[in-house]
Amino acid sequence: MNKAELIAKLADDAGITKTQANASLDSFVEAVTKTLKGGGKVTLVGFGTFSVSKRAARNGRNPQTGEVIKIKARKVAKFKAGKELASKM
Repeated sequence: MNKAELIAKLADDAGITKTQANASLDSFVEAVTKTLKGGGKVTLVGFGTFSVSKRAARNGRNPQTGEVIKIKARKVAKFKAGKELASKM
């Protein structure tokens, strides 16, 4: 499912226009992004938790040349499915 399909589904289920559904989805994504950027986490009970994880610096390898390259440490977004969502899979 891509963003357009998700917006259409949200609009249909909630009985709102696609424009309103798009604004709602954009607002949700912005709120989650802002919270994660600030180092927090977002927990949706029954669905899951969005959090930030730190990846340590490490050595990698260029697959074409075999040359060793340094990969910088960085923060990445992480999602852990909640118990209810996981049980429905």
